[in-house]
Amino acid sequence: MSNKQYKIVISGGGTGGHLFPALAIADALKRIDPTIEILFVGALGKIEMDRVPAAGYKIIGLDIRGLQRKLTVDNLMFPVRLIKSLTKSFGIVKEFKPDVAVGVGGYASGPLLYAASKKGVPTVLQEQNSYPGITNKLLAKNASKICVAYDGMEQFFPAEKLMLTGNPVRQDILEIDGKKEEATAFFGLSANKKTIFLTGGSLGARTLNESILNHLESFRDQEIQLIWQCGKFYYNTLKQQFNEAEFPNVKLMEFVSRVDLAYALADVIVARAGASTISELCLVKKPAVLVPSPNVAEDHQTKNAMALVNKQAAILVKDDVAKTELVPVALRLIGNEEKKAKLSQNIAALGLKNSADVIAKEILKLVK
Repeated sequence: MSNKQYKIVISGGGTGGHLFPALAIADALKRIDPTIEILFVGALGKIEMDRVPAAGYKIIGLDIRGLQRKLTVDNLMFPVRLIKSLTKSFGIVKEFKPDVAVGVGGYASGPLLYAASKKGVPTVLQEQNSYPGITNKLLAKNASKICVAYDGMEQFFPAEKLMLTGNPVRQDILEIDGKKEEATAFFGLSANKKTIFLTGGSLGARTLNESILNHLESFRDQEIQLIWQCGKFYYNTLKQQFNEAEFPNVKLMEFVSRVDLAYALADVIVARAGASTISELCLVKKPAVLVPSPNVAEDHQTKNAMALVNKQAAILVKDDVAKTELVPVALRLIGNEEKKAKLSQNIAALGLKNSADVIAKEILKLVK
């Protein structure tokens, strides 16, 4: 590296699935060169506005939101917000003078990367899903490099710009060996009972939560432990819907801050099929039951999940039958040692390691 201090702007977010890869890339850049100055640009009111400063990075918020599927006031305001966000983005690029702009998907990456490319700043896209979002599709034409997590993405993006890197995963998540004792203490659970970790992401997933509520007695009757990340939207309501003292095996949590410990203790993981979650599961090598969300663009979570299911690396339960079938499927799996071993072996083969470092090096190659 030269003596010049490099400046990188990273834009996007809206969900943990976009944000956590962005933070992993920032951390990787800092590992390569601690003097790099990194600025995040996110959407006001979204997860990144709290989590990025907590991770030690500066962030600027844009007043941008996505288009809703039905006619709403927000949709009528979209052109106004877009113009405001574009104007602010051009100002950010002019003032910060980034050497490279990185987009991780989500509304905020659109205006910022458009402004950067118009000002001659090289841009890198990081697409987490097997089916790309509309923002990245629109930005692809002007991108210098597009980092993807799945094969076959040339149907959406120019083939010459593609690089198969996998999805960046937070480093601490991968370090789960030898943490079982720490995990049992952290969650107040037993090391001698089998454990399911259920996560609907940082916001939670209604179907997954209702599936558990419908089968709570199964966890008590079968002596199976449950780490239940229900999400902030559902936590207070769920706390009132059952008596936790009656279910000592069930640990209801709004958000699991030490997800590495949850992974370390889990015998089976139940989750949505967001791209970041799937990347984590491949690297922690645990048997998984996936329930793709039906409320995402182009049903991309089902496509993500099927990439594993087709290789016998995960089990799929459809959202519309989950309330009756999910818990029985997970409980059958937790008792089937042969099936668990096969799923673990097959999912481990799909993991792409060091994705954040690979992407960080590609970003730095574009510095003029």
